[in-house]
Amino acid sequence: MRAAASAAAAAVLLAGCGSGDDKAAEPGPTASARSTAPSAPGSPSSPASAGSTGGGTAALTPFEADPAEVPRTRGRAEAVARAVALPAADWGSGFRAQQPAESAAGTVAVLDEQCRWQRRPLPASVLASLSRYSEVPGAGGKGTMKVTAAVTVHASVGAADQQLSTTLEEALRCRVQQVRADEQISGLMSAASPYGQGTNTYADDQVVEIGSYITGTTAQTYRWFVARLGTITVAVAVMGAKGYKDAELGRYASEAVAKMLDRVETELGGKN
Repeated sequence: MRAAASAAAAAVLLAGCGSGDDKAAEPGPTASARSTAPSAPGSPSSPASAGSTGGGTAALTPFEADPAEVPRTRGRAEAVARAVALPAADWGSGFRAQQPAESAAGTVAVLDEQCRWQRRPLPASVLASLSRYSEVPGAGGKGTMKVTAAVTVHASVGAADQQLSTTLEEALRCRVQQVRADEQISGLMSAASPYGQGTNTYADDQVVEIGSYITGTTAQTYRWFVARLGTITVAVAVMGAKGYKDAELGRYASEAVAKMLDRVETELGGKN
């Protein structure tokens, strides 16, 4: 398992993309990260691409799924998605389910031509997709922080890899995105890191997207982290609120991704 590695590396990348820990609660924070296009997809079979964990620890090797455990039917894919996606209780103390608590069955999130997020029927390239919505209610001078944990099981590695590419492109195509009637994300910038590049020693590919989460006239920090292992992608969105610092939001995101990647490894019965 590589939860510790993924949490640490994700935190570094998220921190590098941020605008400063002390700006999380200020109106209209601006992202300081530069948008970068991904290089050629990392080759999980190449030993030379393995990153070092440092401190004398041996380098991690790419994850290899047991072919017999890779989901090939929608029924199996749905079971994996439900086992991997974090419910409210798995985020930590104080979290509760939003209403609705999860996405409609048989749908996947799609950013349409008008830059609005919609749930659409699963395409042939996706076997299952599940998003679970949680929150920490506002109290003690803090606002309500909302989070999303999403899992998508693709029909092929190529289809899963395409999701990461699309995520990068969407930040450029739609700098302002409508999440719900009263919620937007804006000022979006994204960065990618295939396996073995930078600090990524835990996923075949990863993308971090940052920006501002806007409700009414109030803007807070927004973080979206996506990672892929084989045919499965996991994603975490954290919508900041009054009283939360960037470092705190980044920690929630990185720890959630680490938990889900560990669950993917368990479900796929692979080896490092």
